[in-house]
Amino acid sequence: MARTPSNMLPLETKAHDFSLIDTISGSRLSLNELKGEKGTVIMFICNHCPFVIHVNPKLVSIANDYLSKGISFIAISSNDVINYPQDSPENMKIHAKNEGYPFPYLYDETQVVAIAYDAACTPDFYVFNSELKLSYRGQLDDSRPGNGIPVTGKNLKNALDCLIENKENTQLQKPSIGCNIKWKI
Repeated sequence: MARTPSNMLPLETKAHDFSLIDTISGSRLSLNELKGEKGTVIMFICNHCPFVIHVNPKLVSIANDYLSKGISFIAISSNDVINYPQDSPENMKIHAKNEGYPFPYLYDETQVVAIAYDAACTPDFYVFNSELKLSYRGQLDDSRPGNGIPVTGKNLKNALDCLIENKENTQLQKPSIGCNIKWKI
């Protein structure tokens, strides 16, 4: 299992707009359409990564808890599907339904969105405020496959609570660790 850390995009960076196909609905959706009233979580994930598989149930739980609080969630897969066919749009749709994703699961075929966000690994989390300025980037929590630490989502939940409560997030923002994004070469 590769252990690639996320790149830490500078805080206050403005979210890059995009329009991608949602593999669940088949519709093309833009950031502007999907952004939340209080904040937006953009996460780079994929179907096959053990790090993502490890946190999937908690991602679904957190999204279900925070959607009603004005936070939207957007999942994006940017992996090369020629060399990793398990991450194809067809398989993304099946995976999203099996996992019960309450958020869109977008396919970044050209990888331009991953490049714009300087995404490096799966999972990679970005939290933007209501003005689409970056307020958090990094890990879900300290749990990793096999390390024995329970998946709590504490780092992401703290960032979201700070956003909702208009409080400064003073916690150390640690990079996420996961599989590298499978870049087209």
